This record gives sequence, structure tokens and C-alpha cells, in this order.
Amino acid sequence: MPSPRFHGRFETAERRCEAPGCREPGEFRAPGRRPHGFDGPGEWRWFCLDHVREFNAGYDWFEGMSAEEIIAAQSPIAGWQTETRAFRPDAGVDGMPRWADYADPLDAISARARGIKARAADHARAAAASARFTPDEARALEVMGLGSDTDRTRLRRRYSELVRRYHPDRNGGDRRHEAQLGAVVEAYQLLRKSAALA
Repeated sequence: MPSPRFHGRFETAERRCEAPGCREPGEFRAPGRRPHGFDGPGEWRWFCLDHVREFNAGYDWFEGMSAEEIIAAQSPIAGWQTETRAFRPDAGVDGMPRWADYADPLDAISARARGIKARAADHARAAAASARFTPDEARALEVMGLGSDTDRTRLRRRYSELVRRYHPDRNGGDRRHEAQLGAVVEAYQLLRKSAALA
């Protein structure tokens, strides 16, 4: 049994049809003066069935557009080129593709997925490398400003660089950096004995 309810009808006694002189209930909505957008829903205009049909018959979605804009709006991928916040270069997420860089939206989605997989693989490799050091050795690497991919040669070079930077003899007798120098020497003594360094 078919429903007597028209699609789009909002039955209410409070609203009246906005057509001049009409006293019927305004049960059907039509686009209002402010369109829907990013800032939220726009305004609706409310009409009775006869007046909403009249409104729809005269409504021109393309009003005010040039011929090029009309053709672009009728394209099957209309709207996909629009740059949204998530796809702007300043979105705050490294490697986020922009729709405008791709002709096909699925290519942008694939690029994003490849970026996520690559970062996950890099993170897994770094976690595996850092697992070879004890927690004390990891803190010592941090003091030295070195990563988990450090070898003995890089450790010695970095130690030499930091001693020259913090030693009072290199700073005109200034002893303000003695604490940092002590931390570097202690970290180096721990790391040079580490079995994890090749």
C-alpha cells in the first residue's frame, strides 16, 4: 500500500507558506537566501505543495555562472578538485596529498595510503634498531644527540665534537657548560662499551 506522505514533506502547524498571500501550511522546504556551506546549514524557505512546485519549476541552479563554470559543474568529477582542509599543504600531517595534484581522486587516496605505509615501515625499522640498546644506552644516545643507527666511528666523532664545544679551555675558561660536559663523558663511557655498536 503506497504511503500518502510526499517525499520531502515536513508536517507542521507552525509554519505557513512563504508565498505572498498563501495561507496553506509550509510543509516543503526549498533553498533559502543563505546556502549550505562549511559554516553549517543554510536557510530554508517553506512552501505549500503548489508553491514549492512553482519554485522548483523556476529555480536555476546555474544562475550567475559563466558557460565554463556550468560545464565544469556538470563534470562527473565536479567538486573533487576542491582543496579541503585535510588536503592542504598546511594540514599538519606530513606527506598529505592535495586533490589539485591529481586528475583522479583515487590516485590521491592511493598516495596517502602509500605515505602511511612508508611511515609505518620507517617507524618499525627505528623501533627494531632502538631495541638493540638498553634503556640506559638509549638515554646516553639522546645525550650525545645520536640516533639508533650509530656506529663506533660516529660515536667517537660526535664525542670529540661535543668535548670541544663544552670544555672550559675552548670557552675562554667559562665553566657554565661543565654539567653538559660531564653528561657527555658519562654517556660516551657507557656507549663505547656497548655490544650493540658495530
